[in-house]
Amino acid sequence: MKALKNLRNLSFLFLGLILVTACSDDDGPAPFVPTNSIIELADATAELSDLYSALEKYPDLVTLLSGDGTFTVFAPTNTAFDDLLVAIGQNSIDDIPEDVLKNVLQYHVYTAAALPASAVTTGTIIMANGEDADVVVDSNGVAIANAQVTAVDGLATNGIVHIIDSVMIPPSILPIVGTIVAPAYFNKDFTTLIAAVNAADPSILELLLSDGADGNGLTLFAPTNDAFTAAGITDLSAVGNIVDGVLGYHVINGATIMSSMLPDTDGSAAEVGTAGGNIYITNAGSGVFINGTTEVVDVDIMGSNGVVHVIDRTLIPPTQTINEIVAGFASGTPGEFTLLAAALARADLADFFSGDGPYTVFAPTDAAFAAANFPDVASINAAAPTAVAGILTHHVVKPNAYVFSTDLSNGAVPMLNDQDVTIDLGTLTVQDAAGSDPAAGLVPTLLNVHATNGVIHVIDKVLLPSS
Repeated sequence: MKALKNLRNLSFLFLGLILVTACSDDDGPAPFVPTNSIIELADATAELSDLYSALEKYPDLVTLLSGDGTFTVFAPTNTAFDDLLVAIGQNSIDDIPEDVLKNVLQYHVYTAAALPASAVTTGTIIMANGEDADVVVDSNGVAIANAQVTAVDGLATNGIVHIIDSVMIPPSILPIVGTIVAPAYFNKDFTTLIAAVNAADPSILELLLSDGADGNGLTLFAPTNDAFTAAGITDLSAVGNIVDGVLGYHVINGATIMSSMLPDTDGSAAEVGTAGGNIYITNAGSGVFINGTTEVVDVDIMGSNGVVHVIDRTLIPPTQTINEIVAGFASGTPGEFTLLAAALARADLADFFSGDGPYTVFAPTDAAFAAANFPDVASINAAAPTAVAGILTHHVVKPNAYVFSTDLSNGAVPMLNDQDVTIDLGTLTVQDAAGSDPAAGLVPTLLNVHATNGVIHVIDKVLLPSS
């Protein structure tokens, strides 16, 4: 309390200088009458410039603290805001989503009364955001919501300002601070991710705030807003019934895996389990990719319960086998892969791609089959089943592995029929064993079609074996 008394004395000394100029020879010192509103006091105080800048983002708060009323504002210093940014892993107040920052600012305003320091007692008060703030008055002075009051009784026309040494965090979001959720929750680039978490079952947030299985932490692959757009998710209601699975697919539960600990790969992706299924990591020296199309763009953002890696495309867990994907396209309007489906049936391989796999398949389009003298189902059914099977098995990578486009390298790849195809990444082509000219082209927009039992790469030409 002695420290507060000294601070008040400094305030009185400052006011005394004002009162001297207001003295009347006949009547003595005139009483001090404040002329600035709370918002004007913040604007005029260098130590509160960050607070003023934050308040300016919200015209309704500026209007509130400029107008009539009896408010008490607990004002964090610039240093307090700097400490907050460190705690939540941000570089600027401007990084924080508007609704989150406004909630925090409202938690510093008590609207029921203007409370001078002498009237503050231990207890609980309800702040402007509707949440409770615990006040403790003891030999150390006054503390509110874990912030220490360092200067008191700044008088304004519409209330009182007390300066505090840290930003007060509303109880509803306090558990997030410091965890792996904080870098996303307090950053505008991840508002879609946070909206998805809020729309999901509460168990998802409980998982993200936990210490992971057996207390071993979590690894979160965090998609940005642009990552959701890149994956075609612009409306969370469109994936509402699978949002829990999508979010779980981004979390490794029970391990804090730093970027240096990610598995190295050579020729095929490494399988890694998540809370929503297996993901497949390519780490072959030219970056880290997941499921072929998602790149890890920032790494090793630490939290109290794990680590965050930022990704540029949201991960969607597969729900269909290769066979089901082919059948789905074939039954579409217009249909695609209708001739591939017919070829699989003719070769008695219709159920082959429903197995466990994993299989990596180069899938020719209908136009590709037509160019190879199989213009329709009748022409396929006219061919010998063994001949059709011989062609189809030249489209399947022999090792049972997930070979995404990011796993491909220049050179030979053994196929299921024991003949090699040759990959040329410069031209994005696949040369078959027959040496066909030109080589088959990989369709860039239809690479890495992820199935539950493998991956499909669409090609524009049928691959022919050497005999």
